[in-house]
Amino acid sequence: MAENQRGIAASEPLPGGHMQTTCIYAVEDDDNIREMLLYALSSSGFQARGFTDGGALFAAVAELAPDLILLDIMLPGDDGIVILKKMKSSRKTAKIPVIMLTAKGAEHDRIKGLDLGADDYIAKPFSVMEVLARVRAVLRRSAPTEPANELRIGALSLHTEKRQVLADGGEIVLTYKEFELLAALMRGAGIVLSRDQLLERVWGYDRTVESRTVDMHIRTLRQKLGGHSALIKTVRNVGYKIEA
Repeated sequence: MAENQRGIAASEPLPGGHMQTTCIYAVEDDDNIREMLLYALSSSGFQARGFTDGGALFAAVAELAPDLILLDIMLPGDDGIVILKKMKSSRKTAKIPVIMLTAKGAEHDRIKGLDLGADDYIAKPFSVMEVLARVRAVLRRSAPTEPANELRIGALSLHTEKRQVLADGGEIVLTYKEFELLAALMRGAGIVLSRDQLLERVWGYDRTVESRTVDMHIRTLRQKLGGHSALIKTVRNVGYKIEA
C-alpha cells in the first residue's frame, strides 16, 4: 500500500485564541492528481498526507485522525462509497468531515455519497482554487462551537463564567457540586440523564461516590430552587431531567 506524504504545520486561530494544526488526508490513486492536491494544501498552510487506497487511509487514521478527508470514489479495492460507509458506521471516524471527489456527470455517486453523510463533493476536473475554497467552507461548518456561557430554563438562568444562578431577579447560592449538577441538567435540557451519567459528568470517575449521592444533591438543589424546583423532574427507575 503506497502512501505519499507532503506537509507543513498550519497554525490557525480558533475561538478562544487557541492555535491548531489542521490536518487533511487526500485519498486518490491517480499520482498526478494526488500530488497536485498535496502541493496545493501544503502551500496553503495545511498539513497534508496522501494515500492511494482505503487500507492505507484507515491505518493512518488509527494513528492520527485528520480534520478533513478528500476521498476519491474510483479507487482500487474498496471504492470511496464503501470507505465512506465504513467511516460513518464507526464512532471513531463518523464525525470526520469528508469531501468526495467524483467524475463529472456521476450524479448517482454524488447523491449516494451525500446520503451516506459526505459533507460536500467536487466534480473532476476541478481547479485548485475550488478545492481550497470547498475545504475551508467545510472546516468552518464543522468547527466546534464555544459552549454557551448562559443557560436558561424558564425563569432560571445559569452563568457558567460567573458561576451564578439567577431566578426572579435574585441569586440562588449553590455549592460547587450543586452548581455543576444543575449545569449538567440544563445542558441536557429535556433529556433524561441517568444517575451514572450525572455521576460521571459531575463527580468524574471517583469510584468512592455512590449513586445515592446524586439523589441527595438533587434534594438539596430542589430546596434551594424553591418555587422553581418543579423544573427538575424525576424519571422513575432511570434518573432526572430538567425542562420548563
